[in-house]
Amino acid sequence: MAKKRRQHPQNAAATRPGATSGEIPAVGAREPCPCGSGRRYKACHGRAAAQAATELVRRPFEGLPSECDWVALRELVPAATAPLTLKDGLPADVPSVTLGTVLPMAWPALRRDDGSVLLAIQNDTATGDLSRDLADVLGRALTTEPGNPVPSGRTDPEGPRLQDLLDLEAPFVPEVREGFEFWLDDAQAATPDVAASLERANEAATPTARLTGVDAAYWCQTPERNHLRWVMAHPEDALLDALARLHAAGASSLGEETRLVGSFRAHGLTVPVWDLPSGMGAEECEKPATAFGERLAEALAAGTPLSAAERRARSGLTNRQITLN
Repeated sequence: MAKKRRQHPQNAAATRPGATSGEIPAVGAREPCPCGSGRRYKACHGRAAAQAATELVRRPFEGLPSECDWVALRELVPAATAPLTLKDGLPADVPSVTLGTVLPMAWPALRRDDGSVLLAIQNDTATGDLSRDLADVLGRALTTEPGNPVPSGRTDPEGPRLQDLLDLEAPFVPEVREGFEFWLDDAQAATPDVAASLERANEAATPTARLTGVDAAYWCQTPERNHLRWVMAHPEDALLDALARLHAAGASSLGEETRLVGSFRAHGLTVPVWDLPSGMGAEECEKPATAFGERLAEALAAGTPLSAAERRARSGLTNRQITLN
């Protein structure tokens, strides 16, 4: 019996049900790849998808206006919104797109009844590139039927990122809010599930405020002490050297009863943290933070090696540093 000639992958893809040119449907890892190669999906097109899903982009918001505020909204701020401007303009049936910290029941996004879009930055992500994941959700939100949440989905590993979709010249100015009423046009008309989610979220929200005199510095109130968390885009080594110089000189605090307690890394940026007395509000932080910013600029410009005391201060700061992601 003559051997059956193996079908060319391109022809197989054309005849295989559900496979179309340029489109690879979602399949299980052990199922045949829809491209028609004859190999399992995980050993064929699934390999690139798996690599994209696990490869971490260290600074996903790099290149966006106010990168530090994007990091703050992702990691620090309970309730906030910021209008987004699309590079190619809005579709005719989408009056606005707004970034929010979190949405009810952890929805990735919501298409309101009027067609406007709310995009959540604190939702779970599918890959190691947060920017691409958010861009994927945004793209699906723009075509979701009004009045519906946007479900989770699989991110295209070659799809656009936020840097491709947003107008990079438009300002990004977050508005910190006391609660999550921005979820709804009319909170009184909320369904029982959404109303319960709103109540729980408001009860758990930590009072937070964004300072106006410096960039990306956020005050928050906790039962024991208040804190200032300041997202900075300076290179980490240079910033730690500068903080060590100030700490060794006794110039790293924001006034009496305040203390620089350490820092953490978030999305490739460094976030110094200060303990504040419980009576020190956001307004009382403005002048000390501005003065500290000036001292920090001078310390960053210093070109001399660290002294022994400064090296000890730096060691203490790095020992208290943690990485969020």
